[in-house]
Amino acid sequence: MRSVEVAHEGPTTVIFDIGAVLYDWDPRFLYERLIPRGEALNAFLRDVVTREWHFQHDAGRPFAETSAELIASHPHHADLVAAWGERFLDTIPGPIPGMPELVDELDAAGVPLYAITNFSGEFFPPFREREAAMFDRFRDIVVSGDEKMVKPHAPIYRLALDRFGLRAEEAVFIDDNVANVAGAQAVGMTALHFTDAAKLRAELVSLGLLAPASRSQSGAPAPPR
Repeated sequence: MRSVEVAHEGPTTVIFDIGAVLYDWDPRFLYERLIPRGEALNAFLRDVVTREWHFQHDAGRPFAETSAELIASHPHHADLVAAWGERFLDTIPGPIPGMPELVDELDAAGVPLYAITNFSGEFFPPFREREAAMFDRFRDIVVSGDEKMVKPHAPIYRLALDRFGLRAEEAVFIDDNVANVAGAQAVGMTALHFTDAAKLRAELVSLGLLAPASRSQSGAPAPPR
């Protein structure tokens, strides 16, 4: 009698967001090196280099344009605005705890890895180069600034699925932003709201993408042999 292979039911592929899922990101990491902590720093982040201003880069606007406009409005902060472009990598201090290990585990299990990120097309290449040990495990990454389309809107998800050669039902998408999670669900993907590595791992186990942790992996005493 011939054996019959049973296909895995549910998603077979993982698509990650990057900021606040794989890597921590906050402009404060840069500017607290340049401005004494306190109200002046808080005001600069709140009123000058705002996240709304930065989102223009994710949508594809060049930093040369957005910085010129911002400096025209805040000429006394010209050097600090320029620092955003010169030292953007300082806004990304390192990976989210547990996530490099989880990516390694997925890769070792043969799970195809991709990413969709709202990220400047100018700033992403040096970041990707710096973090090659992580991103070399990914088969492809869609960067919003290159495509001039952003999450949570449907076109970027559809473009990514087409480029990755995936059907929506084959993919589980992971993002820290609930609107982006809803956007992925709207095009038919399984989507998970990221809060921490341990919770995500448990969800991936429940989807059949990872094996349950052994007692020794979980920190519990291993049974006697």
